[in-house]
Amino acid sequence: MEAKSHDSSSLAVPLIVDEKKHLLGRKLEEVESDVACPTTTTTTSFFTTCFHGLNALSGVGILSVPYALASGGWLSLIPLFLISCAAFYTALLIQRCMEADSDIRTYPDIGERAFGRTGRLVVSVFMYIELYLVATGFLILEGDNLQNLFPNVEFEIAGVTISGKQGFIIIVALVILPSVWLDSLSLLSYVSATGVVASAIILGSIIWTGAFDGIGFHQKGTLLNLNGIPTAVSLYAFCYCAHPVFPTLYNSMKKKHQFSNVMLLCFILCTFSYASMAICGYLMFGSSVESQITLNLPIEKLSATVAIYTTLVNPIAKYALMVTPIVNAIRSRFPYEGKKPFSFVVSTSLVISTVVVALIVPFFGYLMSLVGAFLSITASIILPCLCYMKISGIYQRLCCEMIVISGITLMGVAVVISGTYTSLVEIIYHL
Repeated sequence: MEAKSHDSSSLAVPLIVDEKKHLLGRKLEEVESDVACPTTTTTTSFFTTCFHGLNALSGVGILSVPYALASGGWLSLIPLFLISCAAFYTALLIQRCMEADSDIRTYPDIGERAFGRTGRLVVSVFMYIELYLVATGFLILEGDNLQNLFPNVEFEIAGVTISGKQGFIIIVALVILPSVWLDSLSLLSYVSATGVVASAIILGSIIWTGAFDGIGFHQKGTLLNLNGIPTAVSLYAFCYCAHPVFPTLYNSMKKKHQFSNVMLLCFILCTFSYASMAICGYLMFGSSVESQITLNLPIEKLSATVAIYTTLVNPIAKYALMVTPIVNAIRSRFPYEGKKPFSFVVSTSLVISTVVVALIVPFFGYLMSLVGAFLSITASIILPCLCYMKISGIYQRLCCEMIVISGITLMGVAVVISGTYTSLVEIIYHL
């Protein structure tokens, strides 16, 4: 296949303009390498790959897991562990797909190997929509936390009064905009690779706030809230949306047979971190916990300040890494892609569009619930199952593995339907 010969080239080789029908996958491969492991080589050690895997799985989702637990009640911790197990299993399915064809380099390559160019297109579209909405969520997160720090701030432009949150979203976008114009994102990729460190700092700061700053862990909560289960499951799913990065991690390893052990360690540590944050946050604030737990923290306390400012810094570095592959994909569809002014217009327009969406739908929890239900479940649970069944040919026979994969797929479809419906209803209701 022609695509295989192109995609098996080194990540360091410049993109060729004439290869437009394969450019979508190549652009994604490039950004996956930048986000997951800034110094991608073919000799990455076990522990280095673990760090990159933890960074890929550690994100702003940790801020919302207390809200997810409060939405579904204590028993909603069960779906958290079920989704973690399902996501770990589908990560292993991705490994098996790559072992079946050594020319597979990226997640879109798996889609193409399974279902041809249509498969590549479907995988790529889900990836780019998810990147776009996550970048939009970053702006909402920044606006919420800055408003929490400076609650009485308003802005007046040309006689028009703008609320603090809206003004902060616009200001943050202006601060971020120059980074989107950069040709090289290598520095930002190193900064964003501190995601696992940032998650540890936030978790430690919040536990300290509860233990030593007078809040305590006294809330009892509810055992089960059936109406909140779709929201809880969707937000849990958002925490495990790193599967597009896993092919890059696999290809970077010197001892690829250790990939399953890397995934096991990463999923255990991240699930422990998410569960700890969910339990501590729910015990601290009960049903009143916000969609971002940082919004509940007493800003006069040092530990809370550390958590909030850590939350603010990381998304600013990651925003450009989220939108750059979208910019590149758009540029590749036009004959002006090599022109600087055209690139400037595309990147600026994309940032403006995310600002508009963030201002129209300024609901971080509901938006991330939508991303988790519709995009994360599809990309991290359903697509790996479908691609593996097609590549391996296992769908042609009935066996235990086929039953398990079919069960996981059906579970994913149920979450997509219920979670997407619930999050859309909540967004429309609050508009």
